[in-house]
Amino acid sequence: MKLKAVLRDKSLHLAAIFLLAAQVIPNIARAQAQPAPAPPLAGVLGKVQSFTDSSLDVATPTGVIHVKVTQPLATYKQIPSDLNHVTSNAYVGVASVQQADGTELAKQVIIFPKELRGAAEGSVLTDAPGATAHSRMTNGSVSKPAVSHSRMTNGTVQKGDSSTLVVRYQDGSRTISIPSGVPVVLVAKEPVTVSAGDTVYAATEKLPDGTLTTNKILQIAAATGSNGQ
Repeated sequence: MKLKAVLRDKSLHLAAIFLLAAQVIPNIARAQAQPAPAPPLAGVLGKVQSFTDSSLDVATPTGVIHVKVTQPLATYKQIPSDLNHVTSNAYVGVASVQQADGTELAKQVIIFPKELRGAAEGSVLTDAPGATAHSRMTNGSVSKPAVSHSRMTNGTVQKGDSSTLVVRYQDGSRTISIPSGVPVVLVAKEPVTVSAGDTVYAATEKLPDGTLTTNKILQIAAATGSNGQ
């Protein structure tokens, strides 16, 4: 009788384990099936000091950064666009200025291609120390604002002559008013002659030895006298 009791207890214990596993394993599988959010795209932003087919030196606020250029190199520049290209979940950069009532008013909208998604993700003040203005650059994904009784078009809420974008980044979000006629540019893959003095963003990867490499360079502004071609 004691042996039967022991066997019965072990069977109940094993049944409980199997039942728990049956509950836990699907949850683990579902968790594993959820795609992890893409990390911000690392990069270097600044003025070109020198550029060759194999190297790029960029002056940044923290000093000159050397980047190894790998081939084939893709170059990008900004071309005129419009808000119709700002779709839901598009990756954008919005330059804005804070108004007296605390709202953010856009001065420019930049639309990035999918391969540059995550570039300089976040929201940072761009004014010099001590400045009285509150200029900001916010890079992130467009999400549809939860506003009722508004007409949704391409991920923006239409309100008369202006629109509102909610831009999400890794640790927050920011709601920005987009006035009518605000400049909108699209980052397009185009041949660009990178020259000293250009302001660029280079998407980078770090090798195990610490070397930074890039095969994607965005020309933000050409040096004076350069046409960027």
